[in-house]
Amino acid sequence: MTPELQQKLTEWRRHLHAHPELSLQEKATAAFVQDRLTELGIPFEAGIGGHGIVATLTRGHAQRRVGVRADMDALPITEDTGLPYASKISGVMHACGHDGHTTSLLGAAALLAADTSWSGAVDFIFQPAEEGFGGSRAMVAAGLFDRFPMERVFGFHNWPGLAAGTIAVHDGVVMASGGRITISIEGHAGHAGMPHLTRDPVVAAGHLIVALQSVVARGVDPLDTAVLSLCTIEGGTAPNQIAGRVTIRGTLRYHREAVKDTILDGIERTCAGIATSFGVKVTPEIVWGVGVVVNTPLEADLARIAAEKVQAPVRRDLAPSMAGEDFAHYLQQRPGAFVWIGNGELRDGAELHGPRYDFNDAILPVASSWMAEVAKAALASN
Repeated sequence: MTPELQQKLTEWRRHLHAHPELSLQEKATAAFVQDRLTELGIPFEAGIGGHGIVATLTRGHAQRRVGVRADMDALPITEDTGLPYASKISGVMHACGHDGHTTSLLGAAALLAADTSWSGAVDFIFQPAEEGFGGSRAMVAAGLFDRFPMERVFGFHNWPGLAAGTIAVHDGVVMASGGRITISIEGHAGHAGMPHLTRDPVVAAGHLIVALQSVVARGVDPLDTAVLSLCTIEGGTAPNQIAGRVTIRGTLRYHREAVKDTILDGIERTCAGIATSFGVKVTPEIVWGVGVVVNTPLEADLARIAAEKVQAPVRRDLAPSMAGEDFAHYLQQRPGAFVWIGNGELRDGAELHGPRYDFNDAILPVASSWMAEVAKAALASN
């Protein structure tokens, strides 16, 4: 990693930060990536599963093949950093660091293109639509592993609150699986002064929100990990009318697939009980999202070896996160590992998905170098 390359990566990252695009809309971001790959002389295929790109470097005669991945999309959040390279797109910002992930993967490509010490094939996966829109699933469905038959796959996420440049490698579970829940409560609207003539979905919603907290607290083994968060409630239009309908939305997360059935059963039983108690109709709908992100043992060791090779501090004692990551879809198809790279001090509002978040450019050399080294370690291993 030369000072010149580091400066170039910083410029690229800040350009991407200033020009964020939402999931499924990453057209300009994909074009930027393709332009940089062309400058580096690395062949690529575009339009895979949407705006996805896979670039491939081949060296020597070895038949081994490995994939390294970065995500490209931003979030519908208004930036509040005041930075000179702050988002120029109203209501959209890179609040999760995908600008840094994309840049780091470009940096890894640049490093491997200039490195003659390895043999095999490396696929650089630039993925769209990670933020809940199925980008990894779409790339897999588009034949990712058939068209680019990599044997293993690796990736990382920046991690605010972890010392800058420190690499956290988990043995087993890294991040949670889960789904998005929508609960519709249909009652009977009427005059607020005559509640006996109505079936009040707002009162039912209040009891339901409280009751659903027992699904995890009293339904899930305390040695397991799960969370059910109800985050929005909508209903009613007038202060003197009892509403006819209330909608509650939230998310549920877990670390073991077996817990999924326990939570689902608890939600259905609780909703049915509230419906009977209050004379309303309660309909829960769950859209299941990504699976659990689970590192395979050999690949976790390769991730650690690569971290040590780039002289980064390594942590193996961190608990898994309840956040989700659609890298899980890749790990359902191939062995691999997903690590966290510390973004530095966690400041108020500067956490992931916060309006004052910013990827730390100082970790670009570590992130790019780790991605390059883990690819080399995978190609050299048995």
